[in-house]
Amino acid sequence: MVHRSGRWLFALARTPLGGRLARRWFGPLSRFLPVQRLYATDRLLAFYHPRPSYPVHILLVPRAPIAGLEALNGQETALYADLMRAVQTLVRQLGLADRGYRLIINGGAYQDVPLLHAHLISETELP
Repeated sequence: MVHRSGRWLFALARTPLGGRLARRWFGPLSRFLPVQRLYATDRLLAFYHPRPSYPVHILLVPRAPIAGLEALNGQETALYADLMRAVQTLVRQLGLADRGYRLIINGGAYQDVPLLHAHLISETELP
């Protein structure tokens, strides 16, 4: 979960200026985010969504300043592999395979924060 004092960071990231700052500084400053880290590598950070829309709602955010899927150039094979490893690990750790889960990547007007990220969600509560 996100500490209450950190929620303002996520609100700021939803503004145009905040989105640009998020892309530029998320990677270097991600170690200071007041979140419960579920999975972390040099390329990726996974944590519970600060304002979840589902009983299980995890954000997987690359540390690289990538605006969205359309900004990828096909050379990010290590990032793709890291993302899939993170999803597999979290699905196993949380027992989501039997409960059901979805992996969502929003873009354009559906993307609240202009920083590439994925949502691992499940509509079934964890035990």
